[in-house]
Amino acid sequence: MTNFSSGLPGHERTVGEIAAALPGATAVFRRFGIDFCCKGDIALGDSARARGVDVTEVEQALSELSEAKAPAPMDTVELIEHILARYHEVHRRELPELVQLARKVEQVHAGKPHAPVGLADLLERMMRELHQHMCKEELILFPAMTQGAKGLDAPISRMRHEHNDHGEALRELETLTEGFTVPAGACRTWQALYAGTSKLADDLMQHIYLENIVLFPRFTRG
Repeated sequence: MTNFSSGLPGHERTVGEIAAALPGATAVFRRFGIDFCCKGDIALGDSARARGVDVTEVEQALSELSEAKAPAPMDTVELIEHILARYHEVHRRELPELVQLARKVEQVHAGKPHAPVGLADLLERMMRELHQHMCKEELILFPAMTQGAKGLDAPISRMRHEHNDHGEALRELETLTEGFTVPAGACRTWQALYAGTSKLADDLMQHIYLENIVLFPRFTRG
């Protein structure tokens, strides 16, 4: 039985614990109609049964989130495919959920000392800018690379510049979340939000590293 990084089998852990510890779990729970907030103290198995859902299907979806990350391949075409699957698809899947969570936390906890005011707007901006950036890579830059083009200095320079902008956004993200530190007594939604934003930061930094340091130098003159 799946553990989800805990000593307890997945179906015995509460949905609130899983939501707080596993980025992306809240989207899975929404899909299956499982309440991770108001009924977060109910074990996953019990919650699934109450909704008439097969718990093994829920566990499988959660397991896909917690699978170990495969190392990036070195072959150029395979590396690009890895970046598309591991980062582009993941950003597109996870950012909308983070925006929803941030909106909820800001609305419910408005006025509290550590409420992340402006976080939803920041995440929405990051989602929009990342989408535009990734589309440029997918439609123009990556096809040129897979066809063996050389001397791509100009488009790569633009992508590096946009990566710098993403880095600035990550610094804003860390500031707004106080280093992704969940306040004492924070609700499950708040915990899930900070787990997800912390993962986003880690993913985006690794994403940028693979492009700037590993992939791009293969196609520039300098």
